[in-house]
This record gives sequence, structure tokens and C-alpha cells, in this order.
Amino acid sequence: MTQPPDPIGLFLEWAALAARADIPEPDAAALATVDDACKPSVRMVLVRSADERGFVFYTNFESRKGAELLRGGAKTGGGGKGGSRGEGAPAALCFWWPPLQKQVRVEGRAVAVSDAEADAYWATRARESQVGAWASRQSAELTRGYPELTAKYRELDATLPRKVPRPEHWSGFRIVPERIEFWEARPHRLHHRVLYERQGRGWTTRILSP
Repeated sequence: MTQPPDPIGLFLEWAALAARADIPEPDAAALATVDDACKPSVRMVLVRSADERGFVFYTNFESRKGAELLRGGAKTGGGGKGGSRGEGAPAALCFWWPPLQKQVRVEGRAVAVSDAEADAYWATRARESQVGAWASRQSAELTRGYPELTAKYRELDATLPRKVPRPEHWSGFRIVPERIEFWEARPHRLHHRVLYERQGRGWTTRILSP
């Protein structure tokens, strides 16, 4: 593993290596959040973009993860339009690519993406997925079971316009990294770990014992 001064460049290099047929979801990462009682929860998300600003995924803001990230000040003011942003809730991502024997851990703060970014990504989604975003009250109980969801989907599929608007409760979060750790398997479990930590506009690096 090389140690360039820019961890985002290294991440993008590894992510490009992961874009191969035997890795079905190279953009998948485990997302960890915490609630007001500091109880953690984790689930898989698809990270749709990564650059020097951070790592972006999209979701229903009324879901459990959305509520936990908004509660930390990722976006206030109500809904998916307008509002002001706080410092952001703590969050962490973990990418794992078994065929490459590489892992990347990201720790930082979650901030909401702009409406323009959310609109642009929404426009790339298939209409079926757009209708599904309207139909699903993500994380809410389906009191009548799964048929309740499919019935709602059919109703909205028939009534929503061909060009489906983005719901106000559907948008994206950007995890602004404070720490990024790269892990690479080595023989005898003497794995190579490099930790980047934010320092001003730059990064410091440390080699960690496995």
C-alpha cells in the first residue's frame, strides 16, 4: 500500500479496483449511527459519490438513520427543502471488498446534501425506484404486513406523473470525514493499517499495528 498525502485519492483508487464482476455491490458500506441515548445501529447503504468533500448516500429522512443523523444537526428547519445546517451528527462507514482483501473505515460528521445535488441524483433513478420512495414510510411499521406496501406502490404508480417529483423527505447525507483508515490483508495476520486524521485542511498519517 502506498501512502499518498490525500486519502480521498487512495480511496478512489481502491474503489476503482473494486468495480469488478465478482464484487456485486462495490459501493456498499455499513453505516453506523447513534441515537440520543448513544445506542448504536448499523445497516448497509450504497455510497453514490465520494470526493474531497466526503462520502454521499441517499435515504428517506424519516427513516431511523435519517432521524438519528438529523437529530445531530445535519439539517434543521424541517423537511428536505431549505433549512440550516449544524455541525452534523457523528457517523461512520465501513467498506469491505473480500476479493481484494481491503477495507476502508470512515469516521466523521453527517451533513445534508444540497437540494440541487439531491434533485440531480433523483433524476438518475428508475421511475420504479422513485415510486418506491414515495410508497415506503421507511422504518415505520406495516400494520397490515407487506401487502400494505405493495398496494400503496400500485396506487402511487397509477397516480404519480410520469416524471416523478422528489419527495421532500427524500434526500442525501454527506459524511464529512475526520478519520479514514485503510486496511490491507498481509500474511500471518500482519495486516497493514494506515490511519489518516484531519488536521486543518490537510491530513496526518500513522501506521497502526494490526
